[in-house]
Amino acid sequence: MYGAGVVPEDAPDPVLHIVEQLRKMPVPILGLVPQRHVEDWGGFGVQTGLHNGVLDEMTATISYTFWHNPDDRADPANLTDLDERTRAALDHEPPWPRPHWILEAVTRMRYPALWEAVRTVWHRDPSRQDVGAELVGHVNSIRVNQFGASSPSNPFDEQDGDRLVDDRSLEPALAIVVNGVETDGVRIDTDPDVIGIGVDLGIDGILTAVIPRDVLPFIHLAFATRPLT
Repeated sequence: MYGAGVVPEDAPDPVLHIVEQLRKMPVPILGLVPQRHVEDWGGFGVQTGLHNGVLDEMTATISYTFWHNPDDRADPANLTDLDERTRAALDHEPPWPRPHWILEAVTRMRYPALWEAVRTVWHRDPSRQDVGAELVGHVNSIRVNQFGASSPSNPFDEQDGDRLVDDRSLEPALAIVVNGVETDGVRIDTDPDVIGIGVDLGIDGILTAVIPRDVLPFIHLAFATRPLT
């Protein structure tokens, strides 16, 4: 534990522990293919579930930084909109040194993030593998955490700007490219803020991706195995 909220300068980057957990993932972890407007900086996340002490399910997530002008990262057009309170917090310099990974995280908060944009999901029991349910859950997670959505009182009520989605929003999606191969999947294209796609990869798990609509024209929705380095 760190006293008074002070993290020692030599504290290890928590992402290192996440990567070690992800090395136990039984299927390949997928991410967006390399592209100009998206920076893959190793923004991994992980969720696990155990049954009788045995790994039963696992979800790997990857977050990215989005660059409107990747050719000039100093361009103010790259900055995200921040309220005054958040900007002041980022500008504040505490009177003690901080680990490099905290400094990097503070810098990244000034730019748009594709938070948990891509998920790879694995279940030990194949009967629990449901790409539609995973995509609905992924879209709603982004809606709640990034766009402030509330409970889905009526997902199709046009007066409810905070509506969540359910399985009625699912529709077929054709030719989603995973490791260079076109694969049929599902799509959610009913939400005003994001679009989601998902693919059942069989023994290799499930891929889902959720992208904000305002950056969608700049994103190439193709996916490939993301090695852990």
